[in-house]
Amino acid sequence: MKIPSTMTAVVLTGHGGFEKLELRHDVPVPTPGVGEVLIKVAACGVNNTDINTRIGWYDDSVEGDTTSGGESGFDSVEDDSVGGWGNTGIQFPRIQGADLVGRVVKTGKGVGDDWLGQRIITDNWLRNWSDPMDRAQAGYLGSECDGGYAQYVALPITNVGKINSDWTDEELATVSCSSCTAEGMLERADVTSADTVLITGASGGVGSALIQLAKRRGATVIALTTAAKAEAVKAIGADAVIRRGIDKWKDVIRATTGTDVVTVTADVVGGPVFDDLLSVLARGGRYVTSGAIGGKKVTLDVSHLYLFDWKLIGSTVNELHIFPSLVRYVENNEIKPLLAKTYPLADIEQAQTDFLKKEHIGKLVIVPPQ
Repeated sequence: MKIPSTMTAVVLTGHGGFEKLELRHDVPVPTPGVGEVLIKVAACGVNNTDINTRIGWYDDSVEGDTTSGGESGFDSVEDDSVGGWGNTGIQFPRIQGADLVGRVVKTGKGVGDDWLGQRIITDNWLRNWSDPMDRAQAGYLGSECDGGYAQYVALPITNVGKINSDWTDEELATVSCSSCTAEGMLERADVTSADTVLITGASGGVGSALIQLAKRRGATVIALTTAAKAEAVKAIGADAVIRRGIDKWKDVIRATTGTDVVTVTADVVGGPVFDDLLSVLARGGRYVTSGAIGGKKVTLDVSHLYLFDWKLIGSTVNELHIFPSLVRYVENNEIKPLLAKTYPLADIEQAQTDFLKKEHIGKLVIVPPQ
């Protein structure tokens, strides 16, 4: 196929509001370097990390939830602030977007021609391959390098995986970021069929993936969500639902398990639910988190931490086997896509606005011009 010299892309020009997202039609198409491939992007998922990076939410000066600054950003965050997930500054301009799906249209030096035409999804972790679990040097697609809010992207061959699936491109774009995050959390918390897992943010991308992947492991799942989403969350696979602001947590847990406690809490909300999550965590239980959309700052009674033998676990950089495992789950149809809505690339502001409203189930996906 003929590859153009320029492309359409959404370029992030700095930390702030939607005005920092610029739709441009004259962005140079990248040239794949040594060990890289050029991908024609078919679809790209919308994720919290896109908004967090745009508004600089990762900076320690920010204490609010992601929604509070999601549209306009935060006054305390400048372009040279530590606004990236890894406590380093973001280099602007930047094309964001992880979760991309597409086909390889050109190969760089050292990459075999057998990659040409291959359908791929992305492993979003940028690693130091001399020490791939060196977390200090890890980066993320759309943060430390350009991502999928564009017609084309060049990536190291180590960050793409061939996939053979009858899912649509838009459905495949729901997987990599959210499902790898969810599987990484469950792996780090060592979740098995013996566990009861309480999941927050259950209707979102990571939360809904947590439900499916915890059920795949045979665990009992209790999901925290709104009353309006309760039935939809049950349909994903939750054994029981705690309706936020309505149900008494221990009553639901007791009716489901015969006890007042759960063995694992898988949390992406933080802030307002942190105390409640620990109040129903069993002795020797595990709290694992990979997000704090409700607020970063919490308080902890340290005496409870040691007296109850709890494990508090952070989960960000995944183990190497997580991504290929997810590819296998998709190819074997062991999980289902949860595609809520798609948007053309030009409507990225509307997509992020809808994302911040949290009214959808599953994932929102961006489709660049084809």
